[in-house]
Amino acid sequence: MHQSKFTVRTSGRGTTDITTQVQDVVREAGVEQGICHVFNHHTSASLMLCENADATVRRDLEAWMQRAVPDGDPLFEHTAEGPDDMPAHVRTLLTHSSLSIPVTAGRCSLGTWQGIYLWEHRHAPHTRSITVTVQA
Repeated sequence: MHQSKFTVRTSGRGTTDITTQVQDVVREAGVEQGICHVFNHHTSASLMLCENADATVRRDLEAWMQRAVPDGDPLFEHTAEGPDDMPAHVRTLLTHSSLSIPVTAGRCSLGTWQGIYLWEHRHAPHTRSITVTVQA
């Protein structure tokens, strides 16, 4: 088993491709076949496997999420850090805090158009911690 942690600096709400960082950890692990588990240590950002060839897919997902969980919704009491605070938590619960990806031939076995993304749900930039565990 191999485990590594890295940080990702976001520029605010939106997606950041972390595929290369995750693949680097898998390569360092030296595991030919197994499982790669990616874990996000935050409650207002999430992880996703998503289309990596056309950025409009991620923009459309963000537009849908803004409609589904709008900032400043009067339904929410938790606004300690602003109008995007509770919506960010809901967005994280609707998506994923972790991903499990098969490892084949020493790499994450991703589909042709799949990438691994950190999805920042807050408007302000943040530094996010990611732990990757690779197991044979």
